Amino acid sequence: MNRQLLYMRLFIATVATLFIVACASMGRPEGGPRDETPPVFVGSKPAPGATNVNTQRILISFNENVQVKDVMTKVVVSPPQKSMPKVSAVGRQVRIEMADTLLPNTTYTVDFSDAISDLNESNELEGFSFAFSTGPTIDSLEISGMVFQASNLEPAQGMLVGVYSNLSDTAITTVPFDRITRTNQYGQFTIRNLAPGTYRIFAVNDVNRDNKWDRSEDVAFYPELITPSASPVEVADTLLSATGEDSIVMRQATAFAPADILLTWFNEDYKPQYISKYERRGRNRIYLEFGAPCVEMPRVSFVGGPADGERIDRYVALNSSHTLDTLDYWIADSSFMMLDSMRLAVSYQKQDSLENLVWTTDTLNFNYRAPKGDKKKDDKKKKKDDEQADSAATPKIELLQLNHNLSATVDVFSPVVIKSSQPLVEFKPEMIHLEQMVDTVWNEIEMNALAMTDSLRPMQLTTEVAWQPGGRYRLTIDSLAMTGIYGLWNCPMKSEFSVRALGDYSNLTFNLSGVDGPAIVELLSSNDAPVRTVSVEGGRAVFRHVMPGTYYARLFIDRDSNGVYTNGKLQENRLPEDVYYYPKKLNLKKNWDVSQDWNLYETPVELQKPIDIKKNKPKVKKTDRNGRGNGTDDDDEYDDDQYYDEFGNPAVDPNDPFGKKKNSRYNTLNGRDRNYGTQGAGYR
Repeated sequence: MNRQLLYMRLFIATVATLFIVACASMGRPEGGPRDETPPVFVGSKPAPGATNVNTQRILISFNENVQVKDVMTKVVVSPPQKSMPKVSAVGRQVRIEMADTLLPNTTYTVDFSDAISDLNESNELEGFSFAFSTGPTIDSLEISGMVFQASNLEPAQGMLVGVYSNLSDTAITTVPFDRITRTNQYGQFTIRNLAPGTYRIFAVNDVNRDNKWDRSEDVAFYPELITPSASPVEVADTLLSATGEDSIVMRQATAFAPADILLTWFNEDYKPQYISKYERRGRNRIYLEFGAPCVEMPRVSFVGGPADGERIDRYVALNSSHTLDTLDYWIADSSFMMLDSMRLAVSYQKQDSLENLVWTTDTLNFNYRAPKGDKKKDDKKKKKDDEQADSAATPKIELLQLNHNLSATVDVFSPVVIKSSQPLVEFKPEMIHLEQMVDTVWNEIEMNALAMTDSLRPMQLTTEVAWQPGGRYRLTIDSLAMTGIYGLWNCPMKSEFSVRALGDYSNLTFNLSGVDGPAIVELLSSNDAPVRTVSVEGGRAVFRHVMPGTYYARLFIDRDSNGVYTNGKLQENRLPEDVYYYPKKLNLKKNWDVSQDWNLYETPVELQKPIDIKKNKPKVKKTDRNGRGNGTDDDDEYDDDQYYDEFGNPAVDPNDPFGKKKNSRYNTLNGRDRNYGTQGAGYR
């Protein structure tokens, strides 16, 4: 009994002790500031910049546990490797296992971009790279710059940038780059550890990962040779004292040049030419589709039969695209229409192995197969048709179908466009009437004659009309006004509509400076899509009758004067046409006349495109009103990283244009040299 009492007392004492210890234990404090500091490099094996390295394994240590993300897309090794090294994170170390045998007397660079981050908070270490040499010296020159999409100035994120010491024009298509890197989220790049010499530089969207360019891939090139250099300079640093005051100190550094190379990528839209699709669309239509636009109209001829060798042109009506890559033939001759099988020879131009255009001929079979219907439905339809025939019902007359572009309200600059359901062989202008209401009375007005839009589109008529703003109109098309290729005519149609008043519009004028040569200005929607286009005349671009709303603007130098934007051509060493953005948004209101001055070179090219319509936006860390970052792009009202210009537009801090302090900026020079910057410099 005494022993049981002793055990009971010991148990109670143990429980009480554990309870007291638990109450006294210290937990992790909540609500503290979030860690926003990226990992810090503390050491490596071999050392950074080591020479005479003969190991395949590299260990890089940091001050906290780390992770490496997106190794295949972000980590780049120079010179390019045939087999990608194995890169992994273990605790506070990043381990690199080189798969290829190291070359003698070669400087290697492992460029991580922003792949390394701490394990807990994912704070990214941007721009980290590691270099070593297998020889007695290490190359140390650098080339820096930015890459944009040529047509819309979008920063090129994750694009491969490389150099060749082989200055042959064919090097980019035949051998891998000498040294490579990738652009970061701002489109910036730095090719490090270059040997002295002269180089060509390119950017490539290397889809097949062969470290060179294939014609279907995006590409950018610099039209001049580059010779990197380094020179000692004295730079200013800002230090923050313990009291919170800034102080300026000077230090010695090395300036690397060039550091402001601007590359604008494009795609040659190269497509191999071949017949990608052909079919018989019913008895009366033959359809051809090509893999690329045709330079000349293809020649189509009969093979076999009574018309053997004849061109089909006299027996058909052609409805085609402007680029001749789709050809829709409507057969007009009933004897050919009733053939179940038709054999045609299609001759067209395509590139040979030397990229020369040569004529080639494909022989194709076009077979008609009657559609297979549901037997029950067919029997039911036949029974219904028989009943209608027995009751002497009026047969349904097939008519030519018409439609037009005139809605209830039309713009003052809208043309009249009428489309038919089949190619037209005749239309009678005197049977098409346009009336305007004047004092409640419809008065017929003279209208410019309707005409085929062009010879390739025989199913569309168009004409321009000088509309009276605010007027009310009626379009009437009499029956039998138009006749189709199969003898069908239209039924009568009548449409009433109003034209917008001038007070519903805004007028916009750009007063341009810095334009050298022909130029086109595009008014853009919030989706960066062209809404209206005008030519620059006398230093002005005038947009009349613009609907109220928010717009943006883009200009391109129309070097070939063809009125449309023209991409570059690498093999011809032809750069894409230069593009500039008006750096502010435009809020147009009813009955406003807006005039804006636009100097193409006042704003550096990398800052021109408004952030609101930029698709490749850099990642931004948000902060709440207590200054705690959550690392997300949520709906917090406060965003300490956002900078706004004097017009209230989101913009990049002009003193910090790349989202982080840097001692160089990219500057636009003059129109001819916008791609040949020489003012910036990178420092170390």
